[in-house]
Amino acid sequence: MDLLTQGFLSSLLLGAIIAGVPLLLTGLGEQLSEKAGVLNIGLEGMMLTGAYLGFYTAWQTQSMGMGLLGGAAGGILIALLMAVLCVWLRLNQIVIGIALTLGAQGATALLHYLQFSRTYPRLGGIDSVALPLLSGIPFIGRILFNQPLVVYLAVGCVALFAAVYRHTNLGLYLQAAGDKPAALDAAGVSVLWTRTLAVLVTGALAGLGGAFMSQVGAGIFVPFMTQGNGFIGIVLAMLARGRPLWVLGGALLFGACLSLTTALQVLGVDMPTDVIQMLPFMAVMVVLVAFGRRASLPYALGTAYIRGER
Repeated sequence: MDLLTQGFLSSLLLGAIIAGVPLLLTGLGEQLSEKAGVLNIGLEGMMLTGAYLGFYTAWQTQSMGMGLLGGAAGGILIALLMAVLCVWLRLNQIVIGIALTLGAQGATALLHYLQFSRTYPRLGGIDSVALPLLSGIPFIGRILFNQPLVVYLAVGCVALFAAVYRHTNLGLYLQAAGDKPAALDAAGVSVLWTRTLAVLVTGALAGLGGAFMSQVGAGIFVPFMTQGNGFIGIVLAMLARGRPLWVLGGALLFGACLSLTTALQVLGVDMPTDVIQMLPFMAVMVVLVAFGRRASLPYALGTAYIRGER
């Protein structure tokens, strides 16, 4: 059977985009947070909260745009708790991150049961934006360049973050907050506020990624629907070594693994779904074994900053 058929490739590419955009947004957010010295284990909870509030807002307002904003707000809500508890109160980042994830899983499952367990409403499709000229390229044009606006914004964040890290004072502040927080403090820039800003932006991106999953990817909210995507985002950020473009490449790779089930169904391949669903996590383990030792992490990552201590 020829796997390189047009139907298979188009299904795989489209699935890689739909599944990869949440990973891209979440990975970029985690990369930002880690640069500032905060290991955001609560990423899964931020995504799940964004998925629920994004779906609920879109369902109530009948506006996909408002739904995406609602998802971002949901991620910021969890991120605010993370910032207060970990940055300002200096509690353990890993413990708090796990607690926030478990809390978000329970809260969203309960809210879904109370509101939607009997109706299971679905959202309509989201409008796509075709880029002039590029969308006319044979085969790949209608797949890559005829997408919802949020897809282009996610890719644009890659260039934006790369420019911020390389060419702005904010990029230097973030790097110093993760590597030499005492030096940043001595320069008159607040380490706590720099880290807080990074965590809140991370929450907004993770919540937006979760809203994308429930609105664009599924059209419905299902409890625990993120299925480990937040943890894959953490792996992407760690392996990208501060390079947003590497997050994009990794997101597309893992997104293709996640979408392989649908692509194989196009070919009529009879393969257990459980086996296919293992692929992204197997890919994560293979990548970690191959490149994990080369991951470059900030010196003060996961360490609470206390003024005056070295």
